[in-house]
Amino acid sequence: MRIGIDARYLSHGLMGGVHTYLKHILPAIIAAAPEHALVLYADTKRPFELPDLPANVRVRLLPWRSGLSSIRHDLLLRRQMRQDGIQVAHFPANYGFAPRGTRTVITLHDAINILPLREIIRGHPKRPRTIVMMTYLHLCTTLAVRRADLLLTVSNWAADQIARASGFDRRRIVVIPHAPTPDLQPISDRGMLAEVRQRHDLPPRFVLADALKNPAVLIRAWRALPPDLRQSHRIVFFARRPDPLPIVGEAVAQGDARLIVRPTRADLIAFFSLADLFVFPSWIEGFGIPVLEAMSCGTPLIASNRGAIPEVAGDAAILIDAEDDAALTRELTRLLRSAEARQHLRERGFARAARFSWRTSAQLTLEAYERALTVGHDSRATITTAVRP
Repeated sequence: MRIGIDARYLSHGLMGGVHTYLKHILPAIIAAAPEHALVLYADTKRPFELPDLPANVRVRLLPWRSGLSSIRHDLLLRRQMRQDGIQVAHFPANYGFAPRGTRTVITLHDAINILPLREIIRGHPKRPRTIVMMTYLHLCTTLAVRRADLLLTVSNWAADQIARASGFDRRRIVVIPHAPTPDLQPISDRGMLAEVRQRHDLPPRFVLADALKNPAVLIRAWRALPPDLRQSHRIVFFARRPDPLPIVGEAVAQGDARLIVRPTRADLIAFFSLADLFVFPSWIEGFGIPVLEAMSCGTPLIASNRGAIPEVAGDAAILIDAEDDAALTRELTRLLRSAEARQHLRERGFARAARFSWRTSAQLTLEAYERALTVGHDSRATITTAVRP
């Protein structure tokens, strides 16, 4: 096959989930496809992040002059793909447009961009720039999904949501999960852990949580803990923004919690390694990367039973309803009092995380490219769910 992949996320200096996905799955695809010709489409905004590519891989750099260049490339990349004779085009960032006759594979990470526009805008700040961007992404994604031969997504739950929102044939949505990044390992270096603890003024024993993922239920549950556990433990919240819900600030002011904004990746892994538990009562997740992070680092996990979280966690977490603070209080009490119970979850987490790998996800992606050629010729062809964990 002659495969074209939109790899612009690796030449924009971006961060976030799509960048992490592409940064790790693309080298795995390259390693698994020595017999195929690959053309990677990037631009000149930043240096391309993948050096020393093999002979069967070519990088096509598109000129970048301003923010409008990204829109221009969105709409005109198909011309370059046509010149390059691409047979299967993969757009890993929710949308993209291939030339006529080229099979199109899109990784749609969740259903957000294809929901009714009023629902998308309702969940974001009402600044004109934000509304324009959300509208653009909605229109591009909706149109791209209609034209796609195959969709890839990260969980069965996300696939069901996408099929429901778009009307896309569920048989042509292939589930290929994320995997742990290589740096996700428990840290055993006591000196390193002590330095992180001192620098962030971490308590001797704590529960780790994301301050943007339904913190109120954890704080309510915490306030109902037995006094000795509230005295001996604290909550350490991390957040990518400095403005979590006010209840987080109240917990910090009352001495129940610490808030650390934008910790480095290395520090976050150290937090996982130091924590007694990770609590993730998210209302909704299309995959739940923090679940995989906690399991990979050996952090015992309590999580909500919503969205794709049960699918990712399997039997390696205690699952509760996202709003059941009484159940959360019971499980916190049980696990904080029992080192044996925590160790049991830790071992299950390691085993569960080991079932996810970028190598497997890359092989499934290559199989999806081959299936896309068949689907393009026969819309009735059935694509089975390709999740192996």
